[in-house]
Amino acid sequence: MTHKSVSHNGVDALILDYNGVLGRQPTTAMWTRLADLAEWPGRHLPSFHDAFWAPRNAYDAGELSDLAYWAKVLGHHPGARWLRTLRAADTAMWTRTDPRVLGILSRARAAGVTMVLLSNAPAHLSKVLDATEWRRELMADALYSARLHLCKPDPAAYEHALAATGIADPARVLFVDDRDDNCRAAAGLGLRTLHYTGQPADLEQQLLPALAGRAGS
Repeated sequence: MTHKSVSHNGVDALILDYNGVLGRQPTTAMWTRLADLAEWPGRHLPSFHDAFWAPRNAYDAGELSDLAYWAKVLGHHPGARWLRTLRAADTAMWTRTDPRVLGILSRARAAGVTMVLLSNAPAHLSKVLDATEWRRELMADALYSARLHLCKPDPAAYEHALAATGIADPARVLFVDDRDDNCRAAAGLGLRTLHYTGQPADLEQQLLPALAGRAGS
């Protein structure tokens, strides 16, 4: 079941997922390049995906170092140079943003809506995202799983993000994520939610009436 906010009135803040909302998903070419750099047998992407994702939650939660994560993916420890190459290619896959979404968020920010980023992301990617122009200009704060030491859909992650918005009433905060399980967890804490499926118009529809209401208040 998809949860969406039922009212457009009184949205004071947004809590936003990164990948799949602001950030674009990696292309097949990017996955193939990473598999090549990992020297994956036969460039077999399905098995590489399985190996990549199996330890990813622990990596995102800061429980694994870069070396420990890639050792689990590869089945052996890579050398220092190889590790840096893998980490750089991995990070690059997650740093492309959707200009349409950024444009909508820029309008929301100009209208005074507070925005907080809440992302499952490892430590190195967190540092790269924090250094971007859009992060500095749009987000009042950014919370990453590697720093929180917990991942969505852990309820504590949403509680940290809600506190970062400065809004006491979760019903006045809209949470946007591309995963329905994350949205369900947020809704369980009283947050309004939008299960984002890659259509900027859906986000715009949720935000613009609220912004018009703020402008007229």
